[in-house]
Amino acid sequence: MSNSSLAPALTENDHLILVDGSTFIFRAYHALPPLTRKSDGLPIGAVSGFCNMLWKLLQEGFEKETGRKTTHLAVIFDKSGKTFRNDFYPDYKAHRPPPPEDLRPQFGLIREATRAFGVPAIDQEGYEADDLIATYARQAAAQGAKVTIASGDKDLMQLVTEKIGMVDTMKNKVIGFAEVEEKFGVGPDKVVEVQSLAGDSVDNVPGVPGIGLKTAALLINEYGDLETLLTRAEEIKQKKRRENLIEFAEQARISWRLVKLAEDVPVETAVESFSLDQIDGTKALGFLKAIGLNTLTRKLSEYTGVEAEAVEPVTLEIAGWQAPLAAASAPEVDGESDNGGLWTPSNLAEKVKAEQAAIPVDSNTYECVSSLEELQKWVDEALEQGFIAVDTETTSLDAMQADLVGVSLATKPGKACYIPLAHVDGEGDLLGGGALVEGQIPMDAAIPILKQLLEHPAVLKIAQNLKYDWLVLSRYGIQVAPYDDTMLMSYALDAGLGGNGMDELSERWLAHKPIPFKEVCGSGKSMITFDKVPLEKAVAYAAEDADVTLRLWHILKKRLPAEQVTRVYERLERPMVEVLGAMEKRGVQIDRQMLSRLSGDFAQKAAALEAEIHEMAGEKFNIASPKQLGEILFGKMGLPGGKKTKTGAWSTSAAVLEDLAGEGHEMPSRIVEWRQLTKLKSTYTDALPGFINPQTGRVHTSFSLASTTTGRLSSSEPNIQNIPVRTEDGRKIRQAFIAGSGNKLISADYSQIELRVLAHIADIPQLKKAFADGLDIHTMTASEMFGMPIEGMDPMVRRQAKAINFGIIYGISAFGLANQLGISRGEAGDYIKMYFQRFPGIQEYMEETKKFVHANGYVETIFGRRAHYPDVNTKNPNMRQFYERAAINAPIQGSAADIIRRAMVRMDAALLEAGSDAQMLLQVHDELIFELPSEQVETTIPLVKQVMETACEPVMQLSVPLKVDAQAADNWEEAH
Repeated sequence: MSNSSLAPALTENDHLILVDGSTFIFRAYHALPPLTRKSDGLPIGAVSGFCNMLWKLLQEGFEKETGRKTTHLAVIFDKSGKTFRNDFYPDYKAHRPPPPEDLRPQFGLIREATRAFGVPAIDQEGYEADDLIATYARQAAAQGAKVTIASGDKDLMQLVTEKIGMVDTMKNKVIGFAEVEEKFGVGPDKVVEVQSLAGDSVDNVPGVPGIGLKTAALLINEYGDLETLLTRAEEIKQKKRRENLIEFAEQARISWRLVKLAEDVPVETAVESFSLDQIDGTKALGFLKAIGLNTLTRKLSEYTGVEAEAVEPVTLEIAGWQAPLAAASAPEVDGESDNGGLWTPSNLAEKVKAEQAAIPVDSNTYECVSSLEELQKWVDEALEQGFIAVDTETTSLDAMQADLVGVSLATKPGKACYIPLAHVDGEGDLLGGGALVEGQIPMDAAIPILKQLLEHPAVLKIAQNLKYDWLVLSRYGIQVAPYDDTMLMSYALDAGLGGNGMDELSERWLAHKPIPFKEVCGSGKSMITFDKVPLEKAVAYAAEDADVTLRLWHILKKRLPAEQVTRVYERLERPMVEVLGAMEKRGVQIDRQMLSRLSGDFAQKAAALEAEIHEMAGEKFNIASPKQLGEILFGKMGLPGGKKTKTGAWSTSAAVLEDLAGEGHEMPSRIVEWRQLTKLKSTYTDALPGFINPQTGRVHTSFSLASTTTGRLSSSEPNIQNIPVRTEDGRKIRQAFIAGSGNKLISADYSQIELRVLAHIADIPQLKKAFADGLDIHTMTASEMFGMPIEGMDPMVRRQAKAINFGIIYGISAFGLANQLGISRGEAGDYIKMYFQRFPGIQEYMEETKKFVHANGYVETIFGRRAHYPDVNTKNPNMRQFYERAAINAPIQGSAADIIRRAMVRMDAALLEAGSDAQMLLQVHDELIFELPSEQVETTIPLVKQVMETACEPVMQLSVPLKVDAQAADNWEEAH
């Protein structure tokens, strides 16, 4: 030990805080978005978070938690390289992944930051930080001082005594004797004994197979310590447990040596030297200015009284990083938060995230349930605790045709199982001769027990993308309820911040990459269906899904109230699972013969256009080939406006062709028509019959709830949202969606709902009055803008006003409006300017929205749904304007989407109560399509309109009336 310090010994009046540096570093790294230094792109996110956390600790200490002021402080770090544990167990921590690339150069900077704040940064060759913390804690306690370890690391809990406590800064939780016992089932003095039996997969501590924390605690409480237990292992009644304790006794002893912290490290720096001194303002400010932490620089300057402008930035030595030749434009690091540097949606999120991380995801711990008795135990546990995670494994992604293969459950993080029901030997499916694999519960025996669980009103079922499981299970007679959906929780919280799929959420919140599907089932031609997956692989994959889903639920569920989006989730998201599931299950009937006729018509028209185009070109060529088309248009014919792509070929994009067509060039106009016809044929008239379900004879599209930032639904397999309706040929496709025999289709469509929402949000008196008076809004707009009387208005003038009305919602530019109306850009610009002059509230709304999104990174609908735009402050002007336009549109489009969701959630109950047999089949943008007996049309249309037009109530009353146009016919097009 170094005795160079002349500091006095610690006394009972002193309070030493030992900071676990790794905990602070990784917390800061994962809590903050990627931050870089503006000048050269140096990653500094972890440095920023660490500095803010250290600054808070220096100001507050743990006086609130412990009642003691801090007198001594040090941050203890791990030294890279092997430790003494690797000498007797080379595989110790062998499976730990390397740190992220952008974190590596920050390790040295964080040590430098610690020293810049006047705090010792301690590490030592051959020892882990935990060993140094243990040694310093024991030394200080021996001198009478109070010691607080700033960490939630379970390995440090063995150190807790009357003098030594812990504070988990992730949870703001004091850890004493009671908390240790709650965690391990034993006191601090027995923690090592329990850990040596249970092992630790994260650190690769082997332990004894088959013994977890609870069992280990029971054994140690009974036998006193590890050595006594191993000596008397023959007395253990449970056969497997007895055998494992005997067979793996030496492994347990090695584990004890691995987890027992060294308390007698010959430390190189004396604990007495950790006394807390005043911050050297010049030194600290020099470091902060070098990093670029502007907000903390200002705070520290005010605190120390040192003028930041008078301090020169220090020169930093950055190991493991080289500035890029041209560093990408990066956001300035300005505006660090006051909560310890955590730029997260919620500090609560980080706390519960850490709780889940405390129990590693380990597929080796999952159970294969192969008997009804075992299954009943899982059901009983779920009934006792009131919630359970559930997932299904099937033979197809099409929920309406998928066969159930198995079900996975999870009751606690790390405790999950898989119930195989229909795995076959792999030589064929059940219909093709494959034999059922042994060790499974018969389907007909398992379904009643699963039904008991999944329909039980006192057990909350938790799933990821539940709509799929809901549909599959409903075909087996199970109506899942009540439920939570982690995908929809994430969507309600973080729309626009990243994907909401389970794999993405797992990596984001649990830092765990789940087993990829292709590792289990293969890919491409060699891919197998899940019923042919061996049980061992199936258990690991399927149970992990349930385990991960449960962990995500623990995190996301607590964020909902903390971030005030519980209502959005519970009223706009969660109910849609059942609504859309029922719609998908009903499906819609289509007319095969009509589609066949349309395909023939489109083929003939396309052939005629092809001949005409070839004649114009003076030669035959492949119109579908962009290369050949570009050479004809710009090489041979020399048309203006040609642009070459990165590959050197001429661009023949839709925009290029439409520009040429707008300038009066005939051939590009014909090519646009040809492309539209061939797309209609290939995407719809040829493809739709292939989506007819052989069992139901109907088409069952799949609606996606969490695929847009604004809350609008999308659909796939087939995509009915994008059926083109601006052309006569496109509208003909809707004629093929028909009512069944004796039925009619009702199309109920909100009239100009987005303009009505805009009038409400932006408070535009002229628009609100026009809607209240039932005027034609486009005619009124034309009258306001151009001073023309409404009576006898030229339809072309109305068309211009309509283009502006809808263009404004989507942030249209003068260039875009000029293209739409076929006028000059200057004239289009004058129109937009005139529009804003006549309706100044719209421009005010746009400017206020832009300010808000730049300050907050999100915007909200009238119901509180948030659409996030995290990159809105980009230095790229084109991208910044794109995000601004999206942010302006999102509250309008998103509010309209929320309104129709509210109507859909109420619709089935309203129809049922009124005795109507109408069924909601499709939702397309602002329109709902129903099928019902012909004789009920007259009574049902008013009901549908009433539900849709009062969808906002009672939550709010729009300042403009909602209007729904609804009518019935034999097919969708006629009804629309």
